[in-house]
Amino acid sequence: MLSANSNPMDEHAFATKIIALIQSGDFSTVHELIDTLRLEDRPRFLSRLDTAVQQQLLEGMSSEDAADFVQMLPEVQALELLEELRPEFAADILEEFPKDEQADFVGELNDRTAQAILSEMDDAGEAEIVRKLASYEDNEAGGIMIAELLSFSKHDTVGYVVQHLRDNADKYNDFDVQYAYVLEPNGKLVGVLRMRDLLLSPAHVRLDQLMLRNPISVDHHLPIDDLNEFFDDHAFVGVPIVDDSGVLVGVVRRGDVEEAIGDRNTSDYLKTQGIVTEEFRTMPVLLRARRRLGWLSINILLNIVAASVIAFYQDTLTQVIALAVFLPIISDMSGCSGTQAVAVSMRELSLGLVATREVVWVWLKEISVGLINGFALGLFIAVATVLWQGNAWLGAVVGVALMVNTLIAVSIGGTLPLILRRWNLDPALASGPILTTATDMCGFLLVLGLANAFLSRLV
Repeated sequence: MLSANSNPMDEHAFATKIIALIQSGDFSTVHELIDTLRLEDRPRFLSRLDTAVQQQLLEGMSSEDAADFVQMLPEVQALELLEELRPEFAADILEEFPKDEQADFVGELNDRTAQAILSEMDDAGEAEIVRKLASYEDNEAGGIMIAELLSFSKHDTVGYVVQHLRDNADKYNDFDVQYAYVLEPNGKLVGVLRMRDLLLSPAHVRLDQLMLRNPISVDHHLPIDDLNEFFDDHAFVGVPIVDDSGVLVGVVRRGDVEEAIGDRNTSDYLKTQGIVTEEFRTMPVLLRARRRLGWLSINILLNIVAASVIAFYQDTLTQVIALAVFLPIISDMSGCSGTQAVAVSMRELSLGLVATREVVWVWLKEISVGLINGFALGLFIAVATVLWQGNAWLGAVVGVALMVNTLIAVSIGGTLPLILRRWNLDPALASGPILTTATDMCGFLLVLGLANAFLSRLV
């Protein structure tokens, strides 16, 4: 059995045995062996199999087992596999998932593959629901809602609903049922029915006599940040989602909103670190290298620009070698201040607390913080310099440089995300390298420029 501390040789032997069994077509033994793995080890093991082996394994499974397999893989690997499978088998696998998860996969597949898979689904009506769900953006209510819900006409009786639930117990078994939704004949939401009230009421009572009227609902295009605020203000597990005509189209659960925001924050963080698209170490090496290299190539060009400032003042640096110690300190500390400003602007943009046109207002707010922090940091490094080198002029040079560069960093960090968003560019992707280059270049220029101006006092 594999574990977190398994011997790599044992894992290799296990994988070799699995591959041999797959190639021989002995899938029952494969299943038995995979079942011996701990649950936390299975995703790691399965994700490290070659794509061709994964495909063979899937094709030897039932659609239900294949869906379990796909669920264990990172999304990027699962999508790659679905694109390689026969459309009819891919459709069988997707039908094992809830409709919102089906839509997530369909939305990420290329259009041709997605349409081929949808056309192979057994129920055309179900396929149309998935197609509709896939049309929503990930950052709006429709993009994270579930379509599996209980809904009935307001004219139905308690007896009819209870019998209907019993007759379709298998269908509703996987539903997250806490409420039923009461509709007009045209599908408009008019009430919410608590399951407790349903079970404890006489069979002849109609739902419109029992339901809670004027239920709270939200629009299907509501941004997830607004949804998050909604759940902060309401102690609801979920909320019904309606379209522009008030027709019920789904339900959004509190947990799904929190998960979506967490995924977005993770994605933004990865972008700021240069991981533009999802990456795993099981991907082909050349693909991973190419994706990273595009980002790194831009950064090396920007760093050459910053380093050219040092080259211009190399004579000054040669005469006051102690400056070399302070250059990385000043650029790094200023960069940290700028990164804080970027984070606040990104957060306020996501919450709708600041508009892209409010660049000046944001700049003034950041300057007020930058003046305080810049003065404090500049004074601290100036005192440290005097104690170390015994030269007050050198302390003044590095102290002033750090203070001014901090002002520059927070100004760029605070306003750049707004400017980039206004130009329809991803602020998470571009803010990092631009801010880093600007703070490095300005920091080097300030330190070396001031040192050159007061060179006679420093040597």
